[in-house]
Amino acid sequence: MIEIKHLKHRFISHLESNYGVDESVELFWMSMEHILQIPRLQLKMKQSIDLSDAQQSILNYILSEMQTGKPIQYILGYAWFYNQKFAVNESVLIPRPETEELVSLILNENSGKDLRVLDIGTGSGCIPISLKKNLPEKSKVIGVDISEDALNVARLNADKLACVVDFFQMDILKEISLLNTEGKFDVIVSNPPYITPKEKRLMHNNVLKFEPHIALFVEESNPLVFYNAIADFAIKNLNQNGRLYFEINQLYGNQILLMLKEKGFQEIQMKKDISNHDRMISAILA
Repeated sequence: MIEIKHLKHRFISHLESNYGVDESVELFWMSMEHILQIPRLQLKMKQSIDLSDAQQSILNYILSEMQTGKPIQYILGYAWFYNQKFAVNESVLIPRPETEELVSLILNENSGKDLRVLDIGTGSGCIPISLKKNLPEKSKVIGVDISEDALNVARLNADKLACVVDFFQMDILKEISLLNTEGKFDVIVSNPPYITPKEKRLMHNNVLKFEPHIALFVEESNPLVFYNAIADFAIKNLNQNGRLYFEINQLYGNQILLMLKEKGFQEIQMKKDISNHDRMISAILA
């Protein structure tokens, strides 16, 4: 038997220089939950635990990988999003809590309706799968991405979570319509790349080193390139009174609002996330 406090102390001592004490403690509990398959509250009630040689090896591996800065979600191979476990690897962004707020916004504003929904830049598929699971059964949900590797992860997640979502490869900067679909959409949503190179200095190394840059960054000279393209696509592919939803870079919120207004969208609203940052924009195509 090994005392949990000694395991935790060892874990923190190896990680606190990179992550700080609080985050190191969180990473410890995430690792232990994964290895032992015991809920955290139950673990915290124990003074000591019995780790097999295999479990000890897994813990050592997790600790070693985290010391390189690799995010724990990539090490474990999954991330939690909207109460579901999504497979992730370095082909897709790790789902963020702010994006859960975007999903909640869409569901709250469109409750009880059979919808046709398109997610652009779907990555792991966390947005369309979460929407499909919480919308009426007859709703049709589609996800598109430029990356086939990302689409493979999204399809895996849909299969694992027993969720019927269609996924297609698409470059939104080149396509003006989506093939193989049956008409226009009631909702188009996107969390597109929106970080400029000058913002790299503010980002953690574990994001810069491991997460896919194609899903993160835009050129300094054209930070709204994806928002413009998606808004133009939405004008052609939304039903009347259809809704467009964006997750945004707070630095460009007002510019996106102005761009949507100039393109003729109505009832444009910007909403803050739980950290009080401008994070979501919704608009209606009248």
